[in-house]
Amino acid sequence: MTLRVFFLLMLCAGLPITASAADLPTPKQGPVLRIQGSNTIGAALGPALVEGLMREQGLLKVHSETPDKANELRVVGETAQGRRVMVDIAAHGSSTGFTALKNTTADLAASSRPIKDSELLALQSLGDLKSPDAEQVIAIDGLAIILHPQNPLNQLNTEQLAQIFSGEVKTWEELGGSGGAIHLYARDDQSGTYDTFKEVVLSRRGKTLNSAAKRFESSEQLSDAVSLDPQGIGFIGLPYVRQAKAVAIVDGQSQAMLPLSSLIATEDYPLSRRLFFYLPPNAKNPWAEALVAFAQSSNGQAIVAANGFIAQTVQAMAVTPNALMPEGYQALSRHAQRLTVNFRFEEGSATLDNKARQDLTRVLDYLQQNQKTNRQVTLVGFGDAKSDPARADLLSKLRAMAVRRELVKSGVVFREIRGFGAEMPVAANSADEGRIKNRRVEVWVY
Repeated sequence: MTLRVFFLLMLCAGLPITASAADLPTPKQGPVLRIQGSNTIGAALGPALVEGLMREQGLLKVHSETPDKANELRVVGETAQGRRVMVDIAAHGSSTGFTALKNTTADLAASSRPIKDSELLALQSLGDLKSPDAEQVIAIDGLAIILHPQNPLNQLNTEQLAQIFSGEVKTWEELGGSGGAIHLYARDDQSGTYDTFKEVVLSRRGKTLNSAAKRFESSEQLSDAVSLDPQGIGFIGLPYVRQAKAVAIVDGQSQAMLPLSSLIATEDYPLSRRLFFYLPPNAKNPWAEALVAFAQSSNGQAIVAANGFIAQTVQAMAVTPNALMPEGYQALSRHAQRLTVNFRFEEGSATLDNKARQDLTRVLDYLQQNQKTNRQVTLVGFGDAKSDPARADLLSKLRAMAVRRELVKSGVVFREIRGFGAEMPVAANSADEGRIKNRRVEVWVY
């Protein structure tokens, strides 16, 4: 019996979907699942999710074994009959996961950045890896810019970051600080963390990383090196700030934002990013399917949070009004709470992206569980700047209407639909990446 057939039978019988290890194939030798890719995921989060899945499926003596190769490990459990069940995880950088899928040396790719068009083309024989079933957002992370704990600087903008890491700004004095020459620390070329920083900060401004930067495959080692160097600066995934100091970041006309959980959950923080599992549609492994389903479950998201990343669990949060907000938004923040999710759209489209489609279910569950489905929800749309402000206002409201259409199907009756146009940007409008982030829909509840 395949896992998919098993799930369907359980649903038809009205039983909870909790597969046991006996329902999944357990070959006598070799791993049941091979995961390759992101060090950000593979260092701790990936193994923790695998261990959680194994325990949920009734495996015994679940533990990790570390081979001689750095950034690789094996998660092992035992069936009731004493058969070893093994999952191999190699964490050498996001790009290595897609290479491994192509070479059939992995069943699941872990990535801390979206798949590139070139990778999508190279892997087309495996199916559409951008389809909703294949591209699975499992967590939200934020790239923290870290300094030595005693560095007095508290804020940098993305333009300054590009100048620092390209080597154009060479001393702390040029930034209004002190300490002499700036020492650069960066992840290695295979890293999704580096890919994200390169895309969001460097490439957008036509710059490249200075060759003098010290490169690291390990996130922990990079963070520890910066925290010991008074002249150091580096970028790192949120769980790896450790003993270093994170600074607030400004992008374009956005407010300065620290890498706080609430700002990363909504992806407003300028250096927030998504963490992915990519599951090949034409070469599915039942253990990979089970792991993806587990990662999206409430138990899986609890493991995400326990490992220092931001879970996609929907919660309500109070927002303090300030003078930089439009009056209508200030009034909203005084009477309602904002949910920790933003709906975003596919590039150049009014279609909700893959994460947004997952979030529809999460938001609906929250509204139903908290009795908020009858005129207690307001949707607020935003967009990027247009030459005609009235057009920006209209488009922002239309985006909110697109979310409304989906939730109305499940019986949600809305209090109000608002559009604030290009106000309150969270990213610079000078590049596609920033414009996409600014095109968003917030959910507020009374």
